[in-house]
Formats: sequence, structure tokens, C-alpha cells
Amino acid sequence: MSDNVTISVDALGGDNAPGVVLEGVEAALAKDEALSVVLCGPADVVEPFAQAHERCTARATTEVIGMAEHPANAVRKKKDSSIVVGCRLVKEGEADGFFSAGSTGACLAAGTLVIGRIKGIARPALATLVPSPAKPIILCDVGANADCKPEYLVQFAKMASIYATAILGMPNPRVGLLNIGEEEEKGSQFAQEAHQLLKAELPNFDGNAEGRDVLDGPFDVIVCDGFTGNVCLKTIEGTAKTLFGELKKIMMASLIAKLGALTLKGGLKKLLGSIDPDAMGGAPLLGCKGACIVGHGSSNARAIQNGVIAAANYVRSGVSAKIADSVR
Repeated sequence: MSDNVTISVDALGGDNAPGVVLEGVEAALAKDEALSVVLCGPADVVEPFAQAHERCTARATTEVIGMAEHPANAVRKKKDSSIVVGCRLVKEGEADGFFSAGSTGACLAAGTLVIGRIKGIARPALATLVPSPAKPIILCDVGANADCKPEYLVQFAKMASIYATAILGMPNPRVGLLNIGEEEEKGSQFAQEAHQLLKAELPNFDGNAEGRDVLDGPFDVIVCDGFTGNVCLKTIEGTAKTLFGELKKIMMASLIAKLGALTLKGGLKKLLGSIDPDAMGGAPLLGCKGACIVGHGSSNARAIQNGVIAAANYVRSGVSAKIADSVR
């Protein structure tokens, strides 16, 4: 592993913080020898950890942004919170990127207001790798912009395409617009206008993507407004969780079923791994001047580890600079 990178991490981010955050950061430091971490949080949490771990420094903070707080107001008022301080370190050049599994809204607000938007980007967008057994698929936006203008989706598609090329090695990702039919005249007025703009401005646009195309379709990148994208992503995650839960009940229902489950154990484990959101680590806020990666609130230590490493790889891949070059 090359290219030394420093990532600021919110020690209070997530339902099970700070315990799982500390465990995840420890694992990330062990896995990536070129990684350094600035751990942001209460002094009694971050200072002992930093003293015990090389390549980790502590930045003590005195405030916390809760999940129920208004994101933008909290970011403006709580300037010494772990989220705001972590993003400010990126703005001031003391860190190259930021990771948190805390309040998604607060992370988005801090990424936009503190780290700042790339000049020419109208709205930063949250992108995620959809947990699919078929191939990596990027869905964008998944929650940063509930209300959009059609022209925003053109920028979302361009940014997500750059991310797909830089991180996943896709030289010319096929982009689809999430819609209710494949014909270009389908959908709302918003969808039809977005379709025409994408068709005119994006050489790699390949038409509308229906819901059934998200997991196993011809597209590499699927764009939509943040409201639709968030519902789509949560539906996929919830469906997968329900199906695996019911499947487990069936396989444990009798001795014969248990024996059958043993023969399928390897394949089922591989399938579960391919749709495991913890393997993704977090979702980048595309369009910020630095890396800002947001993890699930329910993240375990493995998800934290992967999220911190994802932030480092985002920096190493130069995604922000490539997005900035695309809008000059």
C-alpha cells in the first residue's frame, strides 16, 4: 500500500460508538500501513486510544450532534462537535478525508458547509455501491437531495461516472436514469426532462433503468433524486434482510432441512457476502472539495474499518480533483 493518507474519524458516529469505532479504526490502521487517523471525540475516549496506537492522533471535542437534531442548524451551532471538527480538519488541510457513521444529515451538511462544494457543482450527491451479487452498481443520489432539478441529475451522473472509473476501474460506465419504464417518454415531467438532458450531455447515457434493472441490469451507474434513491436502497436492503431471515427459519425447521443447509453453506455464505452492506463501508458525498464518507448508523467494527479505508482510497484515487476538472 502506497500514498500516505490522513483521515479524520468521528469517534462518536454510530449506534454503537465509541466502542465499535475504536475497534474499526484499530483494524484499519493494522490493514493499511500508509494510513494515519485523527480521532475526533471526547478527550477521555480519543486520547488514551491515540497514545496506544501509532499513526493515530487525538483531537478532543466537547459537543455531540444527535441523530434527532436538525442537521444544518446543529452544524452551524455545534462548531466543536466531532463531525464539524472532523470536516474542518479536511478544510484546513490537516486531514485528507473524513469518515463518520453518525447523523447522515449532519455529515452531509458539514461536508457541504464546512469542507465546501467544488466550484461549479450545484449540489453534492451521496453515492453508494448497491449490494448486488451480479456486479458493482453505483446508485446516486441516495439521500442528499430529496428535491432536485433535472440538471442536477446530469452532474450526479458525471460525478458517479468519475467515481466508477476511479474506484471500480470502469473506463466507460453505462448510465441509466431510474424511471418507471424504459421508453424515454415515460415517467413524470421531471424524469422526462432529466432524460433529455442526460441524452444530450452525457455520451455514456444508455436510457431509462426500471426498478428491476437496479440489481441485475445492463447499467453500471443509476441516477435519480435523493428521495427515490434512498427509498430504493432501503427497500433492497430490507428485502435482502427479510429473505435471508426467512430462509434461515426454513433451513432450521427440520433435520432434513438442516442437512440440506449444510450442503449449501458455502454458496450461501458467498451470496451473503456479496450483498453485505458492511463490506461497502460507507457512501461518498460526491462534489465536496475533499473526501467525505458516510457510514451506516448501525455500522459494526468491520464496517467502520472498511469505511475508513474507503475514505483513504477515495483520496488516493483523486476523485475530488477529477470531478473539479470535469466542471472547469
